[in-house]
Amino acid sequence: MNDVGVGIGQRPVNRRQRVVKSLWTGIWLVYLSAPVSDLLHGGHSTGVRILGWLGLAAFVTWYMLLVFRTGRGERNGLVLGSLGVLAAQSTLLALTLGREWLVLFVYVSIASGAALPLRMARWTIPGACAVLTAVAFAVPDGHSYLAGLLIPALLGGFAMTGVRELVRTTIALREARATVAQLAANEERLRLARDLHDLLGHSLSLITLKSELAGRMLPDRPDEAAQQVADIEQVSRQALVDVREAVTGYRRPRLNAELAGARVALTAAGVTAELPAEPGFDGVPEESESALAWALREAVTNVVRHSGARRCTVELVRRQTLDGPVLELTVEDDGSGGTGTGDGNGLAGLTERLTKAGGTLEAGPFKYGFRLVARVPTAGPADVGSPA
Repeated sequence: MNDVGVGIGQRPVNRRQRVVKSLWTGIWLVYLSAPVSDLLHGGHSTGVRILGWLGLAAFVTWYMLLVFRTGRGERNGLVLGSLGVLAAQSTLLALTLGREWLVLFVYVSIASGAALPLRMARWTIPGACAVLTAVAFAVPDGHSYLAGLLIPALLGGFAMTGVRELVRTTIALREARATVAQLAANEERLRLARDLHDLLGHSLSLITLKSELAGRMLPDRPDEAAQQVADIEQVSRQALVDVREAVTGYRRPRLNAELAGARVALTAAGVTAELPAEPGFDGVPEESESALAWALREAVTNVVRHSGARRCTVELVRRQTLDGPVLELTVEDDGSGGTGTGDGNGLAGLTERLTKAGGTLEAGPFKYGFRLVARVPTAGPADVGSPA
């Protein structure tokens, strides 16, 4: 929401929004031109005019306060009392100043529809119209205004009941959406905490135990201590794989976002980047796209940190293979070759991700630099993209 506009069912939160809502609410007061014209040109004495202006100002103030605070949960008794005050003001002003003031009952009807629930407004709106009819016959020549006021009073009142229900429904939906989002976030936090606890609890306990054993074996039994250290390394690597898989389910990167990030990273490192221009990924499973996004991130990170390259080319195309259609990601650079870590955890992690998605990974020196090729299964023969 911007600084000026107020969404339906939302309260204004600053001065400008309050002014905007006041203007939208008060614009309908233009129909009070008849009472205003009567005060200005009705031939009333000065004292009557002053009392008339005071009465009109009091009516408008009471009406605006009642309508402006619609939906804030006031007790129905308080609202009924306020409507009674408005009806009494309208009756008094119409009986003392003339038929032009009968229009005030239209605002009483509208305020009933806006401020009361439908089960009560369906009685108060006809009630306001009944009082309007009675006063119109009591005011000289008031019955001539009756037909032109009854229909707006009825339609305006019941239209405002619809607006009130719309506001209430919008507020309820907004609150429900916020609740659902909060519950989803809490559930995901619980899932991640549960997965990490289950994954790391056994592994860390085992690492602690073997570390203590290795410490007791040194320096008398170095061979057995070395075996314990090797076991610790194996358990640690498996724990790292398990945590990576758990976190992958918590946050899945997207190829379009990774392509944009790759362009920024390569440019910042002074590497000339050739990247596909916003490809589409229709028919690409979410797990496959996520695996390629991780591959792109790892490849670009290695180019920036280790290769010393001046140019990097990224291709993203669909190919038909003997095993079916695949989406192929190729990252080539003209650097010194290698990733800086050999076949270390980075490429091992990528291989695991791609294997889980049913894909493959190839990486190694190529001509003048280094090339990484990742493939995942997909559907559709059309090319996705090529170097820009």
